[in-house]
Formats: sequence, structure tokens, C-alpha cells
Amino acid sequence: MKVFKEVQRFTQPWLLILLGISTLVPSVILFQAYFNEEVSLFRLLGLLALLVLATGSIFLFKLSTRIDELGIHYQFFPLHRKKRLIAWSSIASAELRTYDAIGEYGGWGLKSGALWNTKGGLAVNVSGSLGIQLVLNTGQKILIGTQQQEAVKQVLKNYIKDSKE
Repeated sequence: MKVFKEVQRFTQPWLLILLGISTLVPSVILFQAYFNEEVSLFRLLGLLALLVLATGSIFLFKLSTRIDELGIHYQFFPLHRKKRLIAWSSIASAELRTYDAIGEYGGWGLKSGALWNTKGGLAVNVSGSLGIQLVLNTGQKILIGTQQQEAVKQVLKNYIKDSKE
């Protein structure tokens, strides 16, 4: 019995740089307003705290994936309070594939095709361009991002083979 576990977070360098700039620029403007006596110390500290909380909230998000004998479990915290289970019996096909996060799904996160990819189904991803493409017996498609290509290949091969016997 093989078990695959993976936890991913938003830690891409380009994202950290973008978040740093988007925090630094308003902070500088707020400090200038404070030194020009346009903003009180209380308001400055409140706005800085709000800015840091808003920017830092992205670090709460994480994608947890577990593949075991029951099926594929995934959770995109904090949007999913508990793990979602896709049982092997409800999966028509599962494969590892490369995808274009922006072109196919409109970026990373929890994407369901509102503007992009209305036929492509649900995508749950944090970074990269590699994912587990599932097609359920109902025809619904779900893509779960991963960074561990070889480990996923091995565990899928194990369970896909076992589920057909």
C-alpha cells in the first residue's frame, strides 16, 4: 500500500517580490503622509497593520494532496475546511500532465472556469505547470497541481493498476 502526500504553498520568488513591492510602495506613501502631518500615528499604524494583514494573507493558503487506497484527497485551505475525497471508483481516468495555468485556467488557486476554461473543469493549483488530470465517471474534470512528478507517477500507476483488477 503506497501513500503519497504533498503540501504546497505560494512561495514562488516572483510572487514574493511582487508582494514586497506592493507592500513597500504604499508603506512609503503612508510614511510620507505621516511625516507631512497628513496622517496621525494611530491611523498610520492601523493602515500599515491592515496592509500587512492583506498582503500576508496569501501565506495562509496551502494545497494538501494525499493519494492512498481510498482515492485522491485534496484540500485548498482556507477555502476548503476539510479534505475532499475522490474515490477510485468514481475516477474514469487519471494521468499526469503539463498544463498552462494562465492560458487554461486564468492563473493559480482554486479555479472553476468562470471566465477561463469553461469546459476544462476545476483546477486546484499553487505553482508550476504539472498536475494530476482526473476525469470522473460523471465526465467532470479536476486538475490537482503537483511538484513531485516521479512520486505521483509511481503511486498513480500502483492504484490505477489495482483499481482495474
